[in-house]
Parts: sequence; C-alpha cells; structure tokens
Amino acid sequence: MSPVEPPLSGSVVIDLSTGIAGAYCTKLLADGGAEVVKVEPPDGDPLRGWSASGAAVDAHRGGALFSFLASSKRSVVADAGRPEDLEFVRELLAAADMVVWSPGPGVAGLEEFSPQEIHRRHPHLTVTSISPFGLDGPWRDRPATEFTLQAWSGGVFGTGRGAQDRAPVSIGGRPGDWVSGAYAAVGALTARLRGLDSGRGELVDLSMLEAHVLSMTYYSVTWGDMRGGPRRTARSLNLPGVAQAKDGMVAMGCATPQQFFDLCVMVGHPEWIDEENPFSIVERTNEVAPLIQEWIGSRTVAEVRELATAFRIPSALVANGATAPLMDHYEERGTFQHNPRDGFLQPGHPYRLQPATLRPVEAAPSLGEHTESVRAAPRTPRPVPVAGSGEDRLPFSGLRVLDMTAFWAGPSCTHVLALLGAEVIHLESTTRPDGTRLMAGVRATVDQWWEMSPIFSGLNTNKKSLTLDFQSERGRELLRQLIATCDVIVENYTPRVLNQIGLDYEAVRQIRPDAIMVRMPGFGLDGPWRDHAAFAYVIEDASGLTWLTGHADQSPVEPYSIGDPNAGVHALNGLLLALEHRRRTGEGSLVEAAMADAALNVAAEQVIEHSAYGALLQRDGNRGPTAAPQNLYLSADIDEFGRKDVWVAVAVATDEQWAALRDAIGRPAWATDPELDTAEGRHRRHEEIDEHLGAWCRERGADQAVELLWDAGVPVAKAVQPHRQGELEQLRFRGFFEQVEHPVNGSARHSTLPIRFSGGPGQHHVGHAPLLGQHNEELLAQLGLTGQEIAALEADGVIGRAPAR
Repeated sequence: MSPVEPPLSGSVVIDLSTGIAGAYCTKLLADGGAEVVKVEPPDGDPLRGWSASGAAVDAHRGGALFSFLASSKRSVVADAGRPEDLEFVRELLAAADMVVWSPGPGVAGLEEFSPQEIHRRHPHLTVTSISPFGLDGPWRDRPATEFTLQAWSGGVFGTGRGAQDRAPVSIGGRPGDWVSGAYAAVGALTARLRGLDSGRGELVDLSMLEAHVLSMTYYSVTWGDMRGGPRRTARSLNLPGVAQAKDGMVAMGCATPQQFFDLCVMVGHPEWIDEENPFSIVERTNEVAPLIQEWIGSRTVAEVRELATAFRIPSALVANGATAPLMDHYEERGTFQHNPRDGFLQPGHPYRLQPATLRPVEAAPSLGEHTESVRAAPRTPRPVPVAGSGEDRLPFSGLRVLDMTAFWAGPSCTHVLALLGAEVIHLESTTRPDGTRLMAGVRATVDQWWEMSPIFSGLNTNKKSLTLDFQSERGRELLRQLIATCDVIVENYTPRVLNQIGLDYEAVRQIRPDAIMVRMPGFGLDGPWRDHAAFAYVIEDASGLTWLTGHADQSPVEPYSIGDPNAGVHALNGLLLALEHRRRTGEGSLVEAAMADAALNVAAEQVIEHSAYGALLQRDGNRGPTAAPQNLYLSADIDEFGRKDVWVAVAVATDEQWAALRDAIGRPAWATDPELDTAEGRHRRHEEIDEHLGAWCRERGADQAVELLWDAGVPVAKAVQPHRQGELEQLRFRGFFEQVEHPVNGSARHSTLPIRFSGGPGQHHVGHAPLLGQHNEELLAQLGLTGQEIAALEADGVIGRAPAR
C-alpha cells in the first residue's frame, strides 16, 4: 500500500510575512503538507535573529524559535530593489495556490505586493492578510504590538484577572500572535475550500485585534447587552487559582456550580454554599481565598491533587519551560520532540490525524538556502479562473455537523462552521445541558433562566438544539441514527464518556465510513492524565501560559481565557485538513485535538528557550522582552465604577518609536539621555522610564495620552474594559459586532469572526442561539419518528425542553 500523502500535498504557499503570526500560520500549512516558500529580504526575516532570553543567535541560520516556526519550509531571497527579483516573485505568485502576507520589510512593503493588489493581479490565489487592525477602517495604518492589542481588546482586564491593588496584567508570552496565526490558517484553508470548484481565489483579511477579542475575553459585549452591565466590576484573583502548597505550586479552578459546592466541602466550609446563587462565592473571593490558600499550604501538591481529583475539581501542576517536558503525561505521549536541525526540544503537532497524516517535521532553512533551486525549477502558472458553480455559496454549506461539545473550547470550533454555512446540531440533554447555560448570572428561580446565558448565546448562534439522553438505550439508538446522517462529529468530553457507551472513532466509522470525528479531550486520548477534567485555566496551568502571566514578586495568575478558544481554533485547523483528506480519498478521519497540545504550541517559546539556551523565561508583570518601555500607566481618569483604574498601555518596539515618544511628551531632560536611544539602554533603565512616563500619564486623561502618542507613531492603547469593546470605532467600522434578536433575551450585539472573506458572508448571524431542545421534533422527524413517538420520548425523559430538576 502506498503511503498516505498529507492533505495539502501539491499545494504551494508563498510566505510574504514576518513575525510570529505569519510564521505560525504558514507552519500549520506546511505541517499539512503544503510546499511553503518563504520570501525574505537580503538581511532576512527579523525573527531569525530573535531570542526571548537574549541568547546569541546566528541571524543567517536563524535562532531556535525561527527554527521551530520555519520547519518544513524553503527560503528564497528577493531584493525589493532589483527588478529581476521582483519578476521572480511575480512568477512564484502566478504558480502558487495561496499567499500569506503581513506588513513588513522587503517585497511585502511594495504596493504591487500588497494583499489587495496581489488579489487583483492573481485572481486564482487565496491571499491571506495578517495585520493588527485589518485592511480597512480608521485604524488600519496605526502602529500596534501584541501588548497594545491586548489592551485595546480588553484582554488585560480579561475575565477580571489580577488583584485590585495592582495594575491589571497582560497574558505573557505573546499568545495573541500565535492565535492570530492559527485563525489565519483557518481563513486560508476555508477560502481555498470554497474556491476548489471555480479555481477562483479570495482575499482573506485577518484582524489581530479581533482575534484577541475572541481569545482573551468572554463575550463581554453580549453579556453587557443581555445582563445590563459587565460580568464583573472589579478584578480579583481566580478562586482558588495558583497557590503555594508545602512543596510547590498547584492550581485548582471551578467553572460549574457543582465544582464550587464541592470545593466548599473539600476545604471544610460547607456553609459557604449558596444553591440559589452558586457563583456568589466568587464575589467573596477576598474573604474566602486566604482560608482556601491556608488549607492548600498545609498539604503537599500530591495531597491537594489527590483530593481535588476525588472531588472532581479540576487541578494541575504549573508548568514552565524547564518542567513541562519532564511531566509524566507528556513523556508517555511523546508530546515533545527534538528539533530536526538543532536538536532542542519543541512541541509536536497541535493535533493528530488518522488515517490522514501530517508531514514529518523537516529542518528549517538557512537564509536563501533554496533561492537557486527554486529559481531553476520549472513553474506552471495556475489557470485564470472562470465563473463557476459554488462561488456564491458559504464555505461550509452542505456540511452537517453533530456538535457534542459544551462550555467554550468545543462550541468555539463548531461556531465558526455554523457562521459559515454548516448545519450544526448542538447536542445536549435535560440532565446535562451545556455548562454555559448555567453561567447566566440569573437565579434558578427565574422563569427560563437556562435560556439567559450571554456566553451560550455568543457561542451558539446559527445552530440547532437537540436534547438526547444518550445514557439511555433508546437515546443511544437515536444517537447512532443521527451520526449516520452527519459528515462531522465534534466532541469534547473526557475520553471515557464515549468509550463507555461504545461510540469511539472505530464505532463511528462502522456507522458511517467517511465520517470525520474530532475529539477534543483536555490531555489527549491516552496517557496518565487522559481522564482529567480540563477547563481553560487547567490547560493554561499545564502548558506554561500561566507561568508567564503575573507580577514577578507574586505567584503566577491564570489567564482564565485563552486555553479554550485556542483549542477550538486548532481543532478547526485539524478538521479542515481532514475534510481535504476526505475530498481527495473519500475516507473519514479521526482528529485528536487535545487542548493541552494546542496550548503547548502557543507556549512553545518557553520550552524551546530552555532546551536550546538553558534560559527559564519568567513573568515580569506587563513588561516583555521585545519592547522597552512596555507597561501599563495609570491615567488621571476615574472609571465608570468610580475607581481610579483607567490605564494607558505603551510599547516602544523600535528606536524610532522611542524618538517619537520623546518628542511627543516634550523632550524632557530625562528622556534625552543618549543611553535611552538604544533598546539595551531602555531595558536597563526601565524602572526609571516607568517612573517618569507614569508621572506624565497621571497628569492626563487616557484618551488624551493615547491621542498624543498614537499620532506620533508610538504603539499605544487605552486599556479597555471588555464590555466596552463595541465602542471602538475600528470594530464598529468593520461590523465586528452584529445585532441578534432572541425570543427570551431581546436584542444584543454578538461578535462575528476575526476574518473577512472577500466572497462573504456579509451577515454572519442568521439565527439566534437555540432554545433548549428547540429542534427536537424537526431533527427526530428526519430520522423517521412519528409525532406520537417523539411525545413518548419526552414523556420518558429521553428528550425535553427544560433542565431536569
């Protein structure tokens, strides 16, 4: 039997990007089998010379992070000042299938090679643009960094992250860059899928700001509209979060009422339980947290985790670049692999496919290593597309998806499919409705309280709802019948759930041989942690995302956000590759998209730096290794809650930006010291700069400070409260939020996607989030059941329209 080719074999991608987002996007495409040709200026992609720890790097060969991100690619050099090199790039584009672009030096900075112009001149190409704010809108040309994008998105306030007596903290490690790259890959693969029939390409416009909104905040605008105010009005540490045990740090977290109840019992305080308002304990964090931390401090990490497991409370070790590869679960699963060129440890692929395959990792190229061979290779221009069938359809129209997911990670994956045309059936039961329905901030005594969750609404528009108790024999029979009608099944239970009822992938394949099954367990389908409960914060703890978040003199702080949507977008990438494999071969596939594997890829730099250079990266509040100064500075404003808690984010990424900042604030004597003209000098004297710049900001309102600095060309932002995202003129211009009518909740704004496709849709939300069991009759009738049989199922509790009491 001939070996199975990776799904994207034969596809050619031209990489005109710089930085992490574009590099990660094209890495995911290369992993899928595409031939990626990276076009670099004569001095190379600046990422080649990068090391977060400041290690000495051979910029021609490329440092460790570059070696990871550029694996399986080819490098060619094109000088933007040489006409023959520009003609070479034109020839590459004419013979390619996709191009990935981001603002940067060299060819990408020329008007001819802007994404809009590439799309116009090469209509066969799928052109994916990655930019801070998108290709249009009033902010399209404004400077930004990962840090300022977190501030604009509301991400530094996140889900209420951080103690009130300190500045809020950004998520460390630049995860927004990585997630933006993963979304860009989804955009490229989705547009390619739509254009297969016609041969016509598409312009895919990825806004990194919008990717930050979706991955670092929790449907805050929808919450504000539906609940009449923000989800939280004050920051607080997660409960219980990261705490110091006798012999190290351990993390625990609660997301459901039952988990909070069990926590109260476990720590010996059942009197804290409030059954009418289960989340009231969060409002008492300052009161109860010290008592919980004292309880943890009197026990070892092993004792805490053993008890937490017994009470079914999610818990985790807090990983970092040194400890993650040593954890028994990752060792047993072979999660970390040796870089094929330099030998350091790096995470493996963020998902696993079978029988579809991913490309084995190949060594990253040195600068221009393939220039001559690529120039000499014959190239056949792709045909000029003609109008054809399917151009006007949504990318996933005709695709039927069984959505057996809950909370955030799984529904965020299937929601993209629903917004782009798939029929998505969200499966719940009356005994186990989707957990986000229970997070409405509404007492259980209110009529139809389970229909009032802004989070459920934000994640499930355009879907259908079927309630089915598949713990019953009749429910399992109906589930098998339903699976036979579905192209894709997505689930995010712990592995034991479907295994116990005989519905693993092999069983699904017997029902429908070409079905694609996406399984999204927290830690994978095997290994010591396979059955551990995994919410976002647990994944963040176990991957290193938590380690880099927080102030240096305190325990780390869980991001409490990115772990879930990051898993969703990676699972979607795996699903898109499986769909391409099915298109080519007729075979279905199993996509194992473990949440931890996705998070370890986004946090890859920590393990890479430690393995390659012996450097353990550390959290440092709102500072980072790239920009100096980089921090949050308190303004003179009073916030809407009457607090002095309005912050300005500044990130000076270049010497030119420092000169612009110095001029914008009036060239005070302290800022004219020549030592501050270099990044090294500014890093050394960061404390001094913070003191002076902080004093300057405290004398001004945040809007005034932002206007002065941004107009001068300095990356800056006002740290936005998440529920105020809808007021940002850039998001309003791009129509990122759409109004959705709901029969119980009225009208509320809902976020769309961080990607705009030139082929549409113009309107994403065409149906409100479904009521519990709303489509029971419709979907069961399609399986051949009569009205009488459906009524009997409801009488027996197999289906229903309200949570079981």
